[in-house]
Amino acid sequence: MTELGQLAKVLRSKNSGPFELTLDVLFDSAEHYYRVKHSGKITKETICGLYQIREDQIHHLVFFDQALGFKVTITRDISSGTVGDRDVYGAQQHAPLMGLVIDGQERG
Repeated sequence: MTELGQLAKVLRSKNSGPFELTLDVLFDSAEHYYRVKHSGKITKETICGLYQIREDQIHHLVFFDQALGFKVTITRDISSGTVGDRDVYGAQQHAPLMGLVIDGQERG
């Protein structure tokens, strides 16, 4: 079982303005990047399941072959800095992606 967090060199989240989060995943090898890209696991459906959101809350899901990475931009549940916001910079929201199984048996 191989998880995304084991293959990615950089897996991070950040604000994309006060109302959106961007998830960046970058690889240091083309082999790992294309393994993930062609796995069929990086889909809007997968992101919705991991983050418990609706598909219309995903604004972008884009692969950048030249950069060996992909980016996902989603709507924040609570705008940055609002009462109840527990991550004002959006820097702790990448964790659900880390355990995403890319190949091998699913957890369960």
